[in-house]
Amino acid sequence: MQLRHLEEARRHVAQGERHIAEQEERIERLAMHGADLTGAKKLLENFYTTQMLHVRHRERILRELEK
Repeated sequence: MQLRHLEEARRHVAQGERHIAEQEERIERLAMHGADLTGAKKLLENFYTTQMLHVRHRERILRELEK
């Protein structure tokens, strides 16, 4: 069961990386057009926070599997 959880956690980390990269690209495009970046930057901060949680979860599972 832990291996299934590990695979899921790894998928979440990978998805998070994609979301962050896409949002960073969006912000660059918006900035080039002089758009207000407030909401886009807030969303990116939320992605960073969520990604940190996903990474911690993955690491916790790895530690448990090492026992």
